[in-house]
Amino acid sequence: MHRWTDLAQVPPGFGPSVVTLGNFDGVHRGHASVLTRMVADARAVGASAVAVTFSPHPAQVHYPDTAPPLLTGVEDRLWLLERTGLAAVLLLEYTLDFARQSPEEFVVRYLVNALGARTVVVGRDVRFGWGNSGDLATMTELGERYGFTVEVIEDLAAGPVAVADADTPAPATPQERRLQHAADPLHRRWSSTWVRELLEEGRVDVAATVLGRPHRVRGVVVHGDARGRELGFPTANLSSDVAGMVPADGVYAGWLRRLEQPATAPDAVLPAAISVGTNPTFDGVVRRVEGYVLDRTDLDLYGEEVAFEFVERLRPTLRFDSVDELVATMCDDVDRARDLLKDASDTATGW
Repeated sequence: MHRWTDLAQVPPGFGPSVVTLGNFDGVHRGHASVLTRMVADARAVGASAVAVTFSPHPAQVHYPDTAPPLLTGVEDRLWLLERTGLAAVLLLEYTLDFARQSPEEFVVRYLVNALGARTVVVGRDVRFGWGNSGDLATMTELGERYGFTVEVIEDLAAGPVAVADADTPAPATPQERRLQHAADPLHRRWSSTWVRELLEEGRVDVAATVLGRPHRVRGVVVHGDARGRELGFPTANLSSDVAGMVPADGVYAGWLRRLEQPATAPDAVLPAAISVGTNPTFDGVVRRVEGYVLDRTDLDLYGEEVAFEFVERLRPTLRFDSVDELVATMCDDVDRARDLLKDASDTATGW
């Protein structure tokens, strides 16, 4: 997949293409379904499938104080987009100057002249151009003027996941049960908002079902207080500039993925107990993400970029009256994580 961050990187005469635009935060199952279908349709007519996306998220530019946290960082978003089979992604820097383009200026410059769009795939609620003044009717009109068709994609529901009553058969699989408990009776649509809500509640197992893989955060391992090592559970502490939305405080079973190791290396993916919180037993005030690789004290991960992939929440963050009580609970956390990950080992390949 080509990754372009500037129009100068797009080859002259590129096209014809089938283009879609959006933020694609999280690249959840709804995104993946639409993009996979778009790729197949583009190949069938000899065109290239291209996604136009933005960084930072427009909300972070226009409403920095209230913008929602991003589910994934840029690198993970691009990697996930590549997995759908896209021929290229045009990642545009979103600034206030960029936002001042009229709808027509944006379409002509990027979709028509640069990408040679023959089809533009958008949602019914598409908005683009200065002040979000462009909408579906605008895109359709511009398509008629500049020679591309507009394909409208409807919101995709998560399927028949209404809460069951006494006469409804029980869901057959764990994923169906998780969706049933997560969704409303109206077949909630796949959305990044849904995933954020689940992560805010610590429901990472349900979030994984909506995403199609375990949710993860990534960052560089830095030195912490070494308190975990003193207690017999040395942890890898992520730097404060974590990429990806950090879920609710608590202890989770999950995986530590060493991003600088070959995927097939023996220690590339390791089972872990992951802690998110401020460590209230020791009057901590800084929120941290750290993980203990189960049954390993020989790892030196300092300076490495790693990802923590969350499988299931074991418990909320608690304040303990003594160190002995904390250590006993940590031992229990590790035992539970070990048992859970033994049964969920297939999720380690979700990324």
